Amino acid sequence: MAATAFLALHYQNDVLHPDGRIRVGLAADDPARAAVIDNAGQLMRLARDQDWAIIHGRIAFRPDYADLARNMPIMRRTAEIGAVQEGSWGADFFEALAPRPSAREFIITHKRVSAFCGTDLENLLRLLDIDRVIVAGVATHSSVESAVREGADRGFEMVVASDACAAADRAIHDASITSMALIAEITSVAALVQSSRGTTDRSTTARGTAARDQGSPS
Repeated sequence: MAATAFLALHYQNDVLHPDGRIRVGLAADDPARAAVIDNAGQLMRLARDQDWAIIHGRIAFRPDYADLARNMPIMRRTAEIGAVQEGSWGADFFEALAPRPSAREFIITHKRVSAFCGTDLENLLRLLDIDRVIVAGVATHSSVESAVREGADRGFEMVVASDACAAADRAIHDASITSMALIAEITSVAALVQSSRGTTDRSTTARGTAARDQGSPS
């Protein structure tokens, strides 16, 4: 059975908090914002319950943005609005989705669109013998899609938890999900929970059967 990791991307204050500088482009009272936070929280709990490795991906730059790639409009805009500065509240993880002290949880910081670019992400996945990577985060069409495409090219089985992702425009989110379906499994948090329960039930049954067989007279 494939070893699984959950790659959680950009669950940071500037991205998700109502007072954040980016805020996914969603209003503070937009139900879509609350929904993605709730779904991401369920997925985080599932990952911990299943003992999956959790890799928390964050984006952050020096306060002077000297380490920001200005060849991309999205990066220039990040500097213009003063978002995700290293050491700031905005660059910190959103409290409800923050990492916990654990040998199974890791943090990577990247400075390009893809979490693979310029980081030890691939080395970490190989070290942990991960074959299957479940990806969720913000925004769907940028950091999520970039990681999914690069991960697939590097030989990993990629899975997208679509309802734990978000973009400012629902149509853009949907288009990105449709595009990623060519290279990744598209699923929901509820489906992942259900399939994991089924796997756990089967494993429990198998262990019980083995124990009974060992106790039976030959």
